[in-house]
Amino acid sequence: MRARLTLASSVAGAVIVALDGTVLTVAQPTLQRDLGATFAQAQWTSTGYLIAVAGLLVFGGRLGDRYGHRPLFGLGMFGFGAASAAIAIAPGIGWVIALRIVQGVFGALLQPATLGMLRAAYPPERLRGPLAVRTAAIGLAAAAGPVLGGTLVTEWGWRAVFLLNVVPAAVFGTLALTAAGRADTARADGGRERPDGLDLPGALLLAVTLGCLVHALVGLPESGWTTASGAGLAVAVAAGLGFVRHERRTADPLVPSELVGAPAIGAALAVLVAASAALHGALFACIYLLQDTLGLDPFESAVRSLPLALLMVAAAVLSPVLLRRAGARRTTAGAMALLCAGVLLLGAASGTLVLCTGFALVGAGFGAVMVAATQVVVRQAPVASAGVAGGLQQTALNVGPVLGVAVAATLAGAGGLRLPLPVLAGVAAAGAGVALLLPGAARPGGGPVPPDGSRLRPEASASGGRGSRG
Repeated sequence: MRARLTLASSVAGAVIVALDGTVLTVAQPTLQRDLGATFAQAQWTSTGYLIAVAGLLVFGGRLGDRYGHRPLFGLGMFGFGAASAAIAIAPGIGWVIALRIVQGVFGALLQPATLGMLRAAYPPERLRGPLAVRTAAIGLAAAAGPVLGGTLVTEWGWRAVFLLNVVPAAVFGTLALTAAGRADTARADGGRERPDGLDLPGALLLAVTLGCLVHALVGLPESGWTTASGAGLAVAVAAGLGFVRHERRTADPLVPSELVGAPAIGAALAVLVAASAALHGALFACIYLLQDTLGLDPFESAVRSLPLALLMVAAAVLSPVLLRRAGARRTTAGAMALLCAGVLLLGAASGTLVLCTGFALVGAGFGAVMVAATQVVVRQAPVASAGVAGGLQQTALNVGPVLGVAVAATLAGAGGLRLPLPVLAGVAAAGAGVALLLPGAARPGGGPVPPDGSRLRPEASASGGRGSRG
């Protein structure tokens, strides 16, 4: 598969997943009425998917590192599309929930592969452009999703929403499986072979950790802190500690040492969690703020938030230039500062101009962070661990929004709708501080400058340069 087709496949996979989430949000009320479901059952069409995908993303990336990202991408696309088609003819809410969980499993296979394929197809110095295209496409999908979903539901009903991605999933799944015979990560940097084992105990412990964490946090906006949510968090903490202990002792860990031991990757993942938490928590609070406090209807609210999507796309397009000139550290820190300023502005806004400006700053900051931090994660990871790195990046972007919404809902219940916004701005500011741990701009004579001013290891700055360009 040539580099351009790899990029097209990566973009298609990311867009299908992004569209699926946004159009389902619009379709849920109609789905609930048509199937005679309770509100809790309708919510499980999202919760079940989130738990499955968050718990299995890293293991899905590990499978891609072991067996190749293209076949895993193809399998994930086929399964995702088939589950969507089955949901469209599901006879009851129980079937919809079960099939959404299945869809989450296949989503966990294809999402890390969208980044793993790019890491194998492009040398590190050319990753900025493909990642910017991918991020811009996600922004467009997020902006178009509510409009497209609303049109489909209005004209043909909620089932039409799940038919939307069937054809592209089949097309790109077929292309990926056709090209899967060519090795894409057969040998990684320095001659390291693909991982021999899959570390099933580690995968199980991580799945329990993330699944319980997501389940506990998702219920907070509706039910608040309950015995069940407390127990879920306790299980998540216990399983997380067990996972860390297991990873330190096993000879073939799920998350390789070259990823755990890379400060830049850890910092980039933390930034992604902070940015996505601030963004989605602020959006959750603003929905109620605009409609309940300012008295706007849903359409008027959507119009005022439109600058967010537009500036997110624009920032993603401009990010490769910023990264080339300023480096990941300054680009990401500056973008997080913009995100922080935007959230603060939304917390104090009442007029249209200030609201639009706040949304524009949030979109610009988040779009640049997505490209810059993702580029650090993918570029710093060896080709042999690109799938796990992609799984970690996707996990950060799944856990962050759930955490942000939980924080926003808890604070709004305690002190009003405006209270969460300065707190979430503080989360973004903390992310800007963490961004200072990222690599700096490239020196005239070589690679990027790490935070301490010393050179990166030669093998780290050049890793992946021999990856397949096919």
